[in-house]
Amino acid sequence: MINKCVDNWKTVKVTVEFAMKLFHLIFYCLCQYAIYARNNVIDEIIPSKTLVWGPGLYPDKIVMRARYIFLQLRDQNEKNSSISAGEEVISAQIQGETLTGSPCHIWKQILDRKDGSFIVRYKLYQTCMNLQIVIRVKNEDVPASPLIFAGPVYEEECYCPNEDINDWLEKNQCPLNYSQIQADLQPFFSLDFDAIRKDIIKKFDRPYSVSICHYVVKLNKIYRQCYGQHVGFKTFMDAILLSLARKFVIPDIELFVNLGDWPLVSNTEKTYPIFSWCGSDDSKDIAMPSYDLTESTLENMGRVMLDMLSVQGNTKLPWLAKVEKAFWRGRDSCRERLDLIDIARKHPDLINASITNFFFFKNEIDKYGPRENHTSFFNFFDYKYQLNIDGSVAAYRFPYLLAGDSLVFKQESKYYEFFYKQLRPYEHYIPIKKDLTDLVEKIRWAKQHDNIAYKVSRNGQLFTRDNLMPQNIFCYHAVLFKEWSNRLKSKVVRLAGMEEVPQPESSCKCHRINAMGSKEEL
Repeated sequence: MINKCVDNWKTVKVTVEFAMKLFHLIFYCLCQYAIYARNNVIDEIIPSKTLVWGPGLYPDKIVMRARYIFLQLRDQNEKNSSISAGEEVISAQIQGETLTGSPCHIWKQILDRKDGSFIVRYKLYQTCMNLQIVIRVKNEDVPASPLIFAGPVYEEECYCPNEDINDWLEKNQCPLNYSQIQADLQPFFSLDFDAIRKDIIKKFDRPYSVSICHYVVKLNKIYRQCYGQHVGFKTFMDAILLSLARKFVIPDIELFVNLGDWPLVSNTEKTYPIFSWCGSDDSKDIAMPSYDLTESTLENMGRVMLDMLSVQGNTKLPWLAKVEKAFWRGRDSCRERLDLIDIARKHPDLINASITNFFFFKNEIDKYGPRENHTSFFNFFDYKYQLNIDGSVAAYRFPYLLAGDSLVFKQESKYYEFFYKQLRPYEHYIPIKKDLTDLVEKIRWAKQHDNIAYKVSRNGQLFTRDNLMPQNIFCYHAVLFKEWSNRLKSKVVRLAGMEEVPQPESSCKCHRINAMGSKEEL
């Protein structure tokens, strides 16, 4: 009996060893093929055919925290490369001088989107003269390289509103208008704040449930008075107004901003002009880019890690290597998120979902817990499918999910951000019912139609590249405030009780005669 067991063990051992050798051989062959395919891709790339575009090509005209440039590699037939060639194929040198002649402090990054395209972005920490940008592919200059700007080229903190808003909109290649802005402002053809200001404050000064700020922009200075217990989110509105005021002269405007998540102006009530970060089908708030997306725009290469550029350059796996499951992590902000956990537990082969924090449904933690540790957002995209489920209102992670390289399943919702109505289901994302009852069916469909799923994921990513980058967020705010100023009938004045929101301190000196009529010498 013992001898038989020993013989069986020897057979198993030999089988396991053979399987391991076979696995290593297959893995080695795949690696060699990948190296061969990649080298073949690199050989076919023609540097002179590279497509180059983005606001980072015009740093003397377009000011933002991080300027960025897109590159698309192409072959001799001007066909786009769709396979990552590796960051070593691209090089970028960006340098300049300070006003005293010392080297400028400049931070640059090269982000590989792993689809034959790259993002080069850079941040200036001070005003630069003789800024030089050299971008090379396979050690050859791409079209437009090198770029040289005598200067000055300003950093984000520089207060230099040297032009009116129309000139700025043209230089930044902004649209003349947006359909969402036209729809939101339609009720306010001619607005007299003197007649409704007190009514707005009376209605929405509800300290325990509502927080709002009353803003006035006068002669390009920002003033505000806030109402409510929780007004900390005013910093996001302060920041975008201050940033725009450093770039151009904001037309004199008066506005009320909702600092909470939920829209405030019900369809069944009198229409008051309230600007909010989230809209809904049963409200009439004026939608702005969310505070989250606005902060990532203003702090690009700053104090935030997650932004619309970084998410494109930090995914690790190509489409075919991703885990064929849907992935989700988040708080217990609504009942559907708990329902998702039930569905995931019934279908672990299709969905990986967990709650990271219990706040709204603490009494159900035994059923839906334990709480899962947070996962790096960049690691979400190790999975082929992403789930966008409402929180308290619209889930503000949606633009970042679209910007990644996975397919997004979006829950049907009455809530929306400023860009939602530009998206088309089955072209940019896959819709799922609000109660998630068709989620499993839709995931199985995606697995069976992988080519279509990949195309939809690419369309979503390309939409964000064309509509939700930092330049687009600045444009939307600028057009919104310009259109708003055209509708104000009452004279804009700083009211009693309003405090000024000061510009941050900066050593930058604007050398041009600006639109406010003053001049500062270098």
